[in-house]
Amino acid sequence: MASEHHLITGSTRLFAVIGDPVEQVQAPSMMNALFVRLGIDAVLVPVHATPARLATVVRGLQSAGNVDGLLVTVPHKGAVLDLADEVSPTAALSNGANAMRRAPDGRWQADNFDGEGFVRGLRAAGHEPAGRHVWLVGAGGAGSAIAVSLLSAGADLTVTDRDEHRVRALAERLSPRFPGRLRGAAGPVTADLAVNATPLGMRPEDPLPFDPAFLPGSAVVADIVMKPRRTALLRTAEEHGLAVHYGAAMLTHQLDLYVDFFGLGRRPARPGHEVRRQRSGA
Repeated sequence: MASEHHLITGSTRLFAVIGDPVEQVQAPSMMNALFVRLGIDAVLVPVHATPARLATVVRGLQSAGNVDGLLVTVPHKGAVLDLADEVSPTAALSNGANAMRRAPDGRWQADNFDGEGFVRGLRAAGHEPAGRHVWLVGAGGAGSAIAVSLLSAGADLTVTDRDEHRVRALAERLSPRFPGRLRGAAGPVTADLAVNATPLGMRPEDPLPFDPAFLPGSAVVADIVMKPRRTALLRTAEEHGLAVHYGAAMLTHQLDLYVDFFGLGRRPARPGHEVRRQRSGA
């Protein structure tokens, strides 16, 4: 089966996705295919950065003049805010960023598109969040962003997390803007839509983030874990007859947002850019 790749040259612009771990990320395949479709001489590569090395990696990439932007995944979405020179209102409200772009003066500008991508993915699948009660499991970087966008879309939200401080901090941050529509809970919640916004499910030995058996038969179970595609949570939910929503939709529906954020739609094809066909695995 053939696939398209562009030739990397000395003028190729660089993007990176940073995480710990990073083997599970789906952004390289999606973004590099997008670069090819748009005729842009750029490439996105995975970069493994432990929390202890995050600042060194981000500052090092900032000092490289041909690095135009970063995508950020677990567990760094909150920590990168301290490394950004400018933070968008959405990232500030979410208390995390999943994208950073280089400004013309070299500063990192941070934003967060996880929540908007998640809500767009739900709607594309026919799961309108407005007026629904959502049980959100996980109040970390991705969970906080998803909370903001679900509330903005008109959902009511109950949030649980093993770290109760995270839930309290999220409620304190969002309740003034969405009064009476966000609450915390310690145990299982009956809801129209249940969302796993934790990393649980990436590894075979992970426990379920929650037991979908507690949910009514009309509920939808969504996972933001992208690899494996059919996580243990989604498999268990299907066994209980529940509708499921896969994690890749959140990233797929961020691609148009990245085009705008990184200015990809305004970039002409660079001189010397070539597209060639190669055999997969070549």
